[in-house]
Formats: sequence, structure tokens, C-alpha cells
Amino acid sequence: MSRELVKQYLSEVQRVTKISVSVLGSWSNSKQEKEENLSKFLEDLGTIFSHEPWIQISKEGDSKFWSCSTFQKHSNNPKEEVILIYYDQRKVMLSHLHPPFDTATSTDHETDDASKLSAIFHTVAKSKILFMTDRYDDGPIKLTHWQSDGAEASIIVELMKQASVPACMLLTFLLSLVSGICRSRVLKFWPLSFLWRKLSTCEQLGHRLQHLQVISSNKKAQTQTQLMRKANIFVSLLIDVALGILLMSWLYRKNRIGHLADTLIPVADHVAEELQDLLQWLMGAPAGLKMNRALDQVLGRFFLYHIHLWISYIHLMSPFIEKILWYVGLSACLGLTVALCILSDIIALLTFHIYCFYVYGARLYCLKIYGLSSLWRLFRGKKWNVLRQRVDSCSYDLDQLFIGTLLFTILLFLLPTTALYYLVFTLLRLLVVIVQGLIHLLVDLIDSLPLYSILLRLCRSYRLAAGVKFRVLEQQDGKPLRLLMQINPLSYGRVVQTYRLPTYSCYPKDSWTSLCKKLFLGELIYPWKHKGEKQD
Repeated sequence: MSRELVKQYLSEVQRVTKISVSVLGSWSNSKQEKEENLSKFLEDLGTIFSHEPWIQISKEGDSKFWSCSTFQKHSNNPKEEVILIYYDQRKVMLSHLHPPFDTATSTDHETDDASKLSAIFHTVAKSKILFMTDRYDDGPIKLTHWQSDGAEASIIVELMKQASVPACMLLTFLLSLVSGICRSRVLKFWPLSFLWRKLSTCEQLGHRLQHLQVISSNKKAQTQTQLMRKANIFVSLLIDVALGILLMSWLYRKNRIGHLADTLIPVADHVAEELQDLLQWLMGAPAGLKMNRALDQVLGRFFLYHIHLWISYIHLMSPFIEKILWYVGLSACLGLTVALCILSDIIALLTFHIYCFYVYGARLYCLKIYGLSSLWRLFRGKKWNVLRQRVDSCSYDLDQLFIGTLLFTILLFLLPTTALYYLVFTLLRLLVVIVQGLIHLLVDLIDSLPLYSILLRLCRSYRLAAGVKFRVLEQQDGKPLRLLMQINPLSYGRVVQTYRLPTYSCYPKDSWTSLCKKLFLGELIYPWKHKGEKQD
């Protein structure tokens, strides 16, 4: 009768859990000596299930350890050495084993060991539903949040899951509405499309909109990587918004917006005055250099006129600065990254005159550099073949050589004056770009840092496993070797590399050599250019 009950129980477990179950042996949790009926029943189980070898595990009296023995019914080989490995089933079940990071340099033996260890973790993870049923099927409340040790925490989590369903549906509807507006043809017209591509704030809003669509999607995560990505995005959004609200509360306390507006206009005037003094110095004899006076005066007055226009524009906008900053400060509730992107755009607008000076100087300097290089090829009887993209030989007559000599001499003697203006304004432009670059790096850090994975590594390091290690619990003659399997967690650097979130911006694609070459030739540089954008 007992045999039939065991078979019936196993078939019921397979039907409910949809998991194939195999019986490898028997175990007894009784600390007292085995009764005759129980001993006979355990021996009879070996005749029901034909597994070789048959394993018997039992408690060793008052000891905390288990004894293990193996039997082979159809073999005359002596007993094999038994090694008992103890592990926390719950931790192994919850952990996710990460393969070696550098698989290219791993040997075949290491790869085979890693695959075997991964198979062990996968086998234990498949018994999750059995673990849940065995642990929480003894009460009136069916707890599905089995990772928590307390019933109260599990019930709270279940209630939050039920309450989040209508909230996610409402959020999904709002996001679909906003996405439809963003994909409409209204944003494809010239002014709006230009602003959407050039302003960092618009790029960051679009990036966060994609994040909201990911976490509000009703599509279930299929893999551990997708699940961790959703969790990292959710925690990143949560912390970003919390920091933004803290910044907003600080700005609107003690009228700091008004103090900032009162400070902004004097600072802009001071920067304009310093630029005027710099231009007056360049129009004289800077550092004792003898410049071309006619070209020096033309360039100096041209840039001074632009500074005068900029000062007039700033004073024209001064009555509205405080209101603009007051409404801009409200955008911090969308997140600290949005506020930082707005700050970057404000810096770009306030230094627009410096950008114009840099573009004027770079274009003029680039024109002279390419003119001199073309005329230098003329002296050597060469020319640039546009179709074949190479330098070919060419014969020139006397008039062409005479005119080329005159133009080369003029450009060569005017080059130092142009180069000095270009050098000064390039340094100012690089100073502004460095400030904006630091802001963008901070935004990228907040956007890409896998905060949930880092917190998981800090609080529950066993969830992110890099491997296992064994510690000897007991080693005595005549007894099985007892080992304790412990999980080796991932390092923090490996966690960041594995779960780092992609960002909308990119780091400089040019090397330092390419960047210096562009600066020497007078080409416009955009070190923190966004992907997919075309340079003007």
C-alpha cells in the first residue's frame, strides 16, 4: 500500500508542477534509531525505483550532520567515496550565475567546468515551484512572494502588485499618447525639428520617455538580463526624480531663484567686458607680436560689434530672466538629469557669442590653411583630383604660377593674425565645451549606472553569482567528506560592466591625434556630438 502511495504522490507532483521528478534515494530525518518498519520501507523503495546507485541519507544521532551511504544492486564494485555538499537551496535558487567575462581567453577545461556549474544552478532553479509548495502550503494564505522571510512583507508586496495594475494601465495610455505626439509630423517641421535635435533637454526627455515605455510595458521579461534592465531603469528613474525634487525644493526656498536671476545679468556683463578687454589687447601688439594692422582692426571691430549686440540682447531680456528661471526650475520635478540638461542648454545660449567667434575664426583660418596647401601643390606641379580623391601631376603656365605666387605670399603674411584670433577663441570655446562635457558625463552617469544591481550586490550578494567556493566542514576516516558550498558574488566593477544601461549620448569618437589634427586645420569640433546627428 505504501508503494502505491509514493507513486501516486510523485505523479500528483509532476501533474501540478509540470516538472519531471526522479527519485535518487531515500532519507530519514529521525534522530532516534530507525524502527524496523521504517527501515524495511526505506529498503523497499530501492526495489520500486531502479536508480543506480541507490542513495540513503539519515540523521546521525545528536549530530547536526547527515550520514550518506550508496548501494548498487547490480554491481559487485566496492563502495565509492561519498562527498556530501551542503548548500542553501534558497540562495542558489535565487542566484543568477554569470559566465566568465573573457570567454575568448578561457581554456576548454575552464569552459566545460563553467557549463557544468551552470547546469547545477539551472537544475536547482527548476525546483523553485517545489520549494514554494513545500514551504508555504501549510496555511490559509497562499504566499507567492516566497523570497521574503516574513508573511507580512509578502502580503504587502502582493497588495502592491494588485494596486499597480491600474496605475500601469493609466501610465501606458499617457505614454502612448505622448509617443504619438512625438512621432507626429508637427515635430518634423524646421523650427521644432532643429530644436529637438540640438537641445540636450529634448534628447534627455526622449531618452526618459523610452525608459518609461520599457518599465510600463505589460510584456513579461523573458531572461534575467531583461528583468535586471527593467529593475535598473525603474530605480534610476526613481532616484533621478527624487534628486530633482530635492533640487527644486532647494531652489524655491529663501527666494534663491530671485538671487540667481539678480546674479546672472552682472556675470554676463562681466564676461562681455572681459571679452572687450581681450579684443582691445589683440588689436594692439599682443605679447609684442607684430600683426597685420589692417586685418587686425577689421577683425577686432567685427567682434566688438557682436559683443555690443550681445550686451543689448542680455539687457533686453533682463526683465524676464527671473520668470524664465522660475518656470525652468519647475522642470526639476522631471528629474535631476533634465535639470542638468537645461543647465547645459542655458550655458550654450549664454555663450552663444563665444561660439560665433569660434566659428568665424575657425572658418577664416581653415580657408587660409587649405588655400596655402593648394597653392603649395601648385608650386610642385601637383593638384588635388576630386573625383579620384588623390594628388595628380599637372602642368601650369607662367600666368598661373605668377598669380599663385602672389596669393600664396598674401595668405602667408596674413596667417599669423588670423591664427592668433583663432587660437584665442578656440581656447574660450574649449573651456565652454569642457564645462558642458562635465555636465553631460554626470547625466550619463545617472542614466547608465545600474543602481539596482549595485544595491543587490551590496545587500544580497548571492543573487549575482560569479562562481562557487567550498569549505571543509568535516573530514574523518570512515565518514563522508562534508563540504559547504558558498557563492562567490560578482565584483562591483563586473556588475557595472554587465548591467550598465545604454545612454543616448556618446563619448568622443575621435582620438587625441585626430582631435589635434582638426584643431590645427581649423575644422569645427563637436566632442560630445550625439549619435545620428549630422554636423552643420
